Amino acid sequence: MHVLEKFRYCPTCGSERFEIKNEKSKKCAACGFEYYLNPSAAVAAFVFNEKGELLVVKRKKEPAKGTLDLPGGFCDMGETIEESLHREVKEETNLEVTALSYLMSIPNDYIYSGFNVPTMDSFFVCKAVNETEMRANDDAETAFWLPLNQLCTTDFGLTSIRKATMFFQENKDKILKKIEKRHNI
Repeated sequence: MHVLEKFRYCPTCGSERFEIKNEKSKKCAACGFEYYLNPSAAVAAFVFNEKGELLVVKRKKEPAKGTLDLPGGFCDMGETIEESLHREVKEETNLEVTALSYLMSIPNDYIYSGFNVPTMDSFFVCKAVNETEMRANDDAETAFWLPLNQLCTTDFGLTSIRKATMFFQENKDKILKKIEKRHNI
């Protein structure tokens, strides 16, 4: 179900004439108020340890419960993308990250409470600071280090995460070399 279908009455005047204008907006025929549904910002991290292994988590909740994921999540209001990334990685794995480098963004559809929520997922490559303190928390059932030669993109349940891991896998040598050069890692 599209989330705009849930908004039946105009939030400004209360009219039932709050009609879908297109896939991203509804407009009130009574007072003219128009509401736009913009994507929610989300982040995900390709976190590496000293051995060059990738941090992955197993999802504790739907959607895609039980599949692999990268640590990340939704940005909070008043928070930068970078602050969100630090917070989400800490919440899910107890790790702190450094040497953040933007990788890419992918528009996504995230099913939440039966609704399709459009997101804009931003991906970063970073390094774990306190890797011995890792433990699964929050939305992560487990967290572990995965050798890159064992990375299987089909194990990741969320579409944007799978696409990003495929991109990373296809370009990993170039990406890691660029990160090492930029951050002297």
